[in-house]
Amino acid sequence: MTYLLPTTVESVLETLADRDATILAGATDYYPSQVAQAGADESIVDITRLDELRCISREGGHWRIGALTTWTDVARADLPRAFGGLQGAARQVGGVQIQNVASVVGNLCNASPAADGVPPLLTLDAEVELRSAAGDRVVPLDEFILGNRSTSRRSDELVTAVLVPDPPDQLVGSFEKLGARSYLVISIVMVAALADIAPDGVIRSARLAVGACSPVAQRLTALENSLVGVSVHDPLEELVAAAHLAALSPIDDVRASAAYRLEVVPILLSRAIRACAP
Repeated sequence: MTYLLPTTVESVLETLADRDATILAGATDYYPSQVAQAGADESIVDITRLDELRCISREGGHWRIGALTTWTDVARADLPRAFGGLQGAARQVGGVQIQNVASVVGNLCNASPAADGVPPLLTLDAEVELRSAAGDRVVPLDEFILGNRSTSRRSDELVTAVLVPDPPDQLVGSFEKLGARSYLVISIVMVAALADIAPDGVIRSARLAVGACSPVAQRLTALENSLVGVSVHDPLEELVAAAHLAALSPIDDVRASAAYRLEVVPILLSRAIRACAP
């Protein structure tokens, strides 16, 4: 194994252009995966000394979350109410020790179907910024994650940030997670909502995303459109039809059955939407 600890982004890009390598940020997903791969011969590029990549800033009409920004950083940041879902997810990723070192970008690059950060970032229309020696590019999050443990990142690229368009003030975000316990648990189902709800409870707009129910978290655009004009005081879970959940393809596993996941999705959606109400 070759272990490299660069101090500049440029040196990382030079290394990635020259060889295939595994990039480490928090490494909280990397080490458990090595149990089944002990003794693997690989190159490791540890980017934890690239302080410039640990930031949350507002610039040029969007918010920038750097590649080394931890979940604790996100949870404690002074962000608009639209980021409520992402901050809610930040407080439920693993335990406090994990939140202190695990990065938001690492969560995306690991591309687990149960990645807590993906649903709220989908509702925020997030994009992923990638750099290589050949140039930079920005990819919408729903095009970056291709499937279970699969992304569109090329081997010569480094993800440097997540970019979120500056959201309107009236939007409020929320996050609901179902697991066997409150912390240190992989999600059975998780739901993120971003909504504009009038003082009388009428839904003006809504964005909804569901994770752990398909290889990649899914936006439920058909349901979003059907909820416009509906009151949060109505039984929202009863308004969720099978057609609204057509994009989901849950599996049976040790955490829950596919049928159970589909049964609880409408309930979590209802809770998430109501949590966005004034």
